[in-house]
Amino acid sequence: MLYTIMHIAMTETKNGQVEDPRPQTPRAGILDTSDTQPLSLSKAFGGKSVLREILETALLTLIVFMVLNTLTGRFQVRGTSMEPTLQDGQYLVISKLAYWLKAPRRGDIMVFHPPNGISDDYIKRIVGLPGEQIRIEGGDVLVDGVVLEEPYVANQGAYSGSWKLGNDQYFVLGDNRGNSSDSHMWGTLPEENIIGKAWLCYWPPEAWGLVTHHPFPEPARPR
Repeated sequence: MLYTIMHIAMTETKNGQVEDPRPQTPRAGILDTSDTQPLSLSKAFGGKSVLREILETALLTLIVFMVLNTLTGRFQVRGTSMEPTLQDGQYLVISKLAYWLKAPRRGDIMVFHPPNGISDDYIKRIVGLPGEQIRIEGGDVLVDGVVLEEPYVANQGAYSGSWKLGNDQYFVLGDNRGNSSDSHMWGTLPEENIIGKAWLCYWPPEAWGLVTHHPFPEPARPR
C-alpha cells in the first residue's frame, strides 16, 4: 500500500529526475522594473514635435512683441489741447520708426517728453523746425517772417512772442491754441525728447483710422 502511494505521488523520468505528477499552479509573476523608463513630457503631450512647436510659437510671440514695442508705442490723448483734430480719450498708435527714417516735418502731430519736468508725455503739432525764427503775433504764427496758413486751428491764442530755434530744436503748439501747454509757455523742444509720430487711432471705434497730418508748402503770405 505504501509503495503504491509513493509510486503515484512521484514518478521517475527517463533521465533519472523525479517529477511530481500533480497539476502545477502557476506562480504569480514579479514585474521586472529595471528597464522601466521615467515618464516623458514629450511623450505625454504627443511627442517632441508638439513641445518644439509650443516653444517656437512662444519664442516667435515674444520676438514680435519686442519688435512692435521697439517700433511703436501706445498713447492716450488727455485733455482738449489738440481739438478739433484729436479728442480727449482717444487711443493712438505712435510710430517710432517714422523719425528713424525721416526727420520730423512741419505739420506733423507727434508725441514727446515735455522739457518742463512733467512726467506725462504730450502730443502737439510741429510748427517750427531747427534753425528757424518763430514769432507769434495776433494769433498768427510767423516762420522767418512768413505767416503759416493753419486751417486746423479753431481757437487762436491771445499771446505773442519770439523764439530762435537751435540746430536740434523744434517749436510745437496745440491746435487748440487758447488751451494748450506748449512751446509758447515752456520754450523750444529738444530733438532728443521726441518719441514718435502719431500714426493710427484705434479707439473709440468711430474714430478708427490714420491720424491726419498737415503737409505744409512753402509759407505763402509774407508780412
